[in-house]
Amino acid sequence: MILSLFLGLLIALLLLGVAVPYAIGLTSLLVLVVQRGVFNLPYEIIAQRIVYGMNNFTLLAIPFFLLAGKLMNVGSITRRIFNFANKIVGFIPGGLGHANVVASMIFAGMSGSAVADAAGLGTIEVQAMIDQGFDREFSAGITAASSTIGPIIPPSIPLIMFGVLGDVSISALLIGGILPGVLMGVSLMVIVYYFSKKRRYPHENCPSLKDFMIALRSAFFPLLTPVILIGGILTGIFTPTEASAVAAVYALVLTALVYREMTLKQFFHVLMDTIKESSVILLIVGISSLYGWLLIKTQIPNYLMERVFLISKNPLVILLILNIFFFIVGMFMESIAAITILTPIVVPLALSVGINPLHLGLVMVLNLMIGLLTPPIGMCLFAVAKVSSLPLNRMIKAVTPFYLPLLIVLALLTLFPQIGTFLPEVFFRK
Repeated sequence: MILSLFLGLLIALLLLGVAVPYAIGLTSLLVLVVQRGVFNLPYEIIAQRIVYGMNNFTLLAIPFFLLAGKLMNVGSITRRIFNFANKIVGFIPGGLGHANVVASMIFAGMSGSAVADAAGLGTIEVQAMIDQGFDREFSAGITAASSTIGPIIPPSIPLIMFGVLGDVSISALLIGGILPGVLMGVSLMVIVYYFSKKRRYPHENCPSLKDFMIALRSAFFPLLTPVILIGGILTGIFTPTEASAVAAVYALVLTALVYREMTLKQFFHVLMDTIKESSVILLIVGISSLYGWLLIKTQIPNYLMERVFLISKNPLVILLILNIFFFIVGMFMESIAAITILTPIVVPLALSVGINPLHLGLVMVLNLMIGLLTPPIGMCLFAVAKVSSLPLNRMIKAVTPFYLPLLIVLALLTLFPQIGTFLPEVFFRK
């Protein structure tokens, strides 16, 4: 009965289009009504759990990284990054397609948001590729696919969320995302190369040293961003939360003082957008804290573990089951909401069969990022469809070939945990 309420009602509300925090809150409230009755609701506990969920120092990283990404999208920073990426790989067949991927990998080290990548870099990338003779569909497809790298390479808002909710080291999660993110980029470049040779897409001549140095000088300060953030976290100079504040301040200095490309009015709009998006995320976190508390109190995770154990106790089999589950969830639920709801359920299950929660977090987030490309909820699909002026049906067709390399990387990460755990073990070995 309680399990049906917890999962069935929540899914029904989400399918009806009820906003995620309200769907989670209504489900939690109804469970409490069933347990205690209408007149015996523990209002103090409800308020405390919601506030407790949001009262976490680490969560400050979310608004700061969102602010940093939005500031980077004001002015010419994204264009400078894309031009530099083009000088590095533009001479390979399908040059701008490769530049698209490399630019996303660089931008991933600044914002931690796939949608920020798709909306910011995407506008520049799609138009540049079309102008050089690429198909609109191919340009849009690789732009959407490469944007999913954003939340894998540090910084990463979804990984921060998983770390907070799953009690996993944020620093280890962020550093663990480097190799999977690089693999995603390389795999996408392989398929870009294949289609470019097949369709004879254009590429540029190998740049002269002078042209390369000009592009490097233009993008030098933005390129320092991931170096400062990752280097600071690895050396222990600052925590991931402090790194987010450093990123925001650095982006503000670059945009407003160094390049002088942001007016006070634009800064105000950026702040308001950041406040709105952060409020939504933190509201989801707070309500989900109540939901997670009720899950544990009613011992639903234990019940689900018993059911899963009837199938197998093999960690690899469990991971494969979870992958299928995450993929389906990612098709219908926004990634932050999915992480906040599922993490309290899947982490105890993973620990009980010996799965490293760091490995689980990377697998979960990578899987949900693929969900950003899948209808009907895929946010990157909608963002890139908008900037490329493609109807959704053509956008879905355009991105289909790029599922394969991303799924291959997901399979490799699932089968070989060392891809995600190697760097954290090297840098954070006690």
